Amino acid sequence: MPKKDAVLSEAVDLAREALREIAPDEQVGEHLSVTAEEDRLHTHRFAAVKPGYHGWEWFVAVARAPRVKKVTVCEIGLLPGSDSLLAPAWVPWAERMDEQEKKQMAAEEAAAESAGG
Repeated sequence: MPKKDAVLSEAVDLAREALREIAPDEQVGEHLSVTAEEDRLHTHRFAAVKPGYHGWEWFVAVARAPRVKKVTVCEIGLLPGSDSLLAPAWVPWAERMDEQEKKQMAAEEAAAESAGG
């Protein structure tokens, strides 16, 4: 299990500043957590105050080299949180058709076969 790094854990302001590259200040809410992903690699999460993204969270991955105090931003983005509204699983069109649509498709395919051959 990776250990928490005090320098990376305290880089909340740097993480918030990095989010300004992709989001206006008013869309970045409170700091929610910091997680040690690997030794010297942490992820900070912030609430997303963005219309249409209820429950989503901004994330900023930060890292540093051994024996170096300078923190580097590795990645920033937006991820769904535990109570996010997500799109339903994709269902292929052929599985969504009702009986009338299936009959119509079968008739069209039969007509195409008889016209072509």
